[in-house]
Amino acid sequence: MTPVEQTTWLAQVAEEIVDPERPIVDPHHHMWRGRYVLEDLWADTESGHNVLKTVFIECRSEYRQDGPEHLRPVGETKFMARIAKASRGHGRAEISGIVAYTDLAQDSGRVRTVCDAHRDASDGLFRGIRHGGAHEPGRTSLWGDPATQPELYSREDFRKSVALLGEMGLVYETWHHHNQNRGFADVAESAPGTVMVLNHLGSPVGSGRFADRREEVLAQWKRDMAELAACENVVMKLGGLGMPSYHFGWHLRETPATSDEVLAAQRDYYLYAIDCFGPDRCMFESNFPVDKLSMSYHVYWNAMKKIAAGFSGDEKDMLFSGTATRVYNL
Repeated sequence: MTPVEQTTWLAQVAEEIVDPERPIVDPHHHMWRGRYVLEDLWADTESGHNVLKTVFIECRSEYRQDGPEHLRPVGETKFMARIAKASRGHGRAEISGIVAYTDLAQDSGRVRTVCDAHRDASDGLFRGIRHGGAHEPGRTSLWGDPATQPELYSREDFRKSVALLGEMGLVYETWHHHNQNRGFADVAESAPGTVMVLNHLGSPVGSGRFADRREEVLAQWKRDMAELAACENVVMKLGGLGMPSYHFGWHLRETPATSDEVLAAQRDYYLYAIDCFGPDRCMFESNFPVDKLSMSYHVYWNAMKKIAAGFSGDEKDMLFSGTATRVYNL
């Protein structure tokens, strides 16, 4: 689907905005030159909700084309720092944080060097590192697994670097598949001084070998979420379930999802995670433009507001802006 076709497809569902004045910090979006840039982000953030700030999450774009291999990801941070600067002072959503990439399985001294370079290139916006642990042998092309090492979470060099991030005042961020949540809990226990942000609800996958096993996946996911929530340094991002790998199928339809459809299909996942972690350790995330494959931006936030309808005002403040503001020091 071309960008024009996608815009036309998404426009088929237009909803009245729920609670339009509520302040939102969107702590998870990506950017690619020529695919999703500042004007595209603003087109989404200005579709009806009161989005004040955002956080960019690495997506392996705009790397340097030469120089030392380990420093090439700094090109993405420099690229985003320029865009973030351009986002300020217009009364529109501002990009207020950058989570970058480095290979945390490399020598910790080199990790420190790369983090210092990210900090220098970020115009004060560098907040942490995402080195995703998602790995499913034989399914890389389907799920876009970022980790080539199936044993990444158990590696001592990796765990040492995760602990180093905490020492440097940085967040560790990751995403992985639901069957990796227990391994991630071991990482969290090994580095209690590092705040760890788990993306996409711990990813209860519904495709590949997990297709047609939704109840089994949900049961395992619930057990592991309860265990993981005991790690007080772990924070949960609530979103990302619009990606095709979770197999709700909206990307295959003639019309995109409505907020009521998202509510009906995904409400239990969100509420269970919030029940485990508490609103002060949860934050809603759009994961745009990736989740744009299933729904529009205003539909996603409408769905989240409907899911959060039973929470108090203070709890909603944490879910929609407060937790992200604290975790990313915005």
